[in-house]
Amino acid sequence: MELYQQEFGQHFNLGFDLSKFPWLVDKSWHNDISPSFYFKTRTGYMVLWVDYEAPNQREDSSLERYVVMTAVNSGTDELPEIYHDENCEQIYSSEEAIPLTTFLTKLILSNK
Repeated sequence: MELYQQEFGQHFNLGFDLSKFPWLVDKSWHNDISPSFYFKTRTGYMVLWVDYEAPNQREDSSLERYVVMTAVNSGTDELPEIYHDENCEQIYSSEEAIPLTTFLTKLILSNK
């Protein structure tokens, strides 16, 4: 069972096949509002937050389901400690999975 399923329930639906994005590292924690995954780009680390499918289950129903934000690594490349601070910015949001996966794929491919 994946970490996000351990923290948010085995039936939590990401809306996409996580195995197709092996560079997404699950950093989900039950005290967060939703599952999260970090990844590294040429410009630094980013975090993808995946909220509940139904807006009425979300802590803030006005936010879109998928949000990508810049992040800070207070660890090392070998042992990253990824988090947000006051300088982090939202760079993408979507309610739908297909535009999200397209965005993520293009972002990663542009960093190669």
